[in-house]
Amino acid sequence: MAQQYIFQMENLTRIYDEKAVLENIWLSFYPGAKIGVLGSNGSGKSTLLRIMAGK
Repeated sequence: MAQQYIFQMENLTRIYDEKAVLENIWLSFYPGAKIGVLGSNGSGKSTLLRIMAGK
């Protein structure tokens, strides 16, 4: 039996002041997955996590 995703995001784009902060993000997580979000300052890490949390 194929494992089901516990979280899935497809084609996410977030724009602030006409600038794409996140563009065409695709994520899928299986139960028990360990993930990390890496990037330079201002790259959209916190924005991505807020969207994932539903805020």
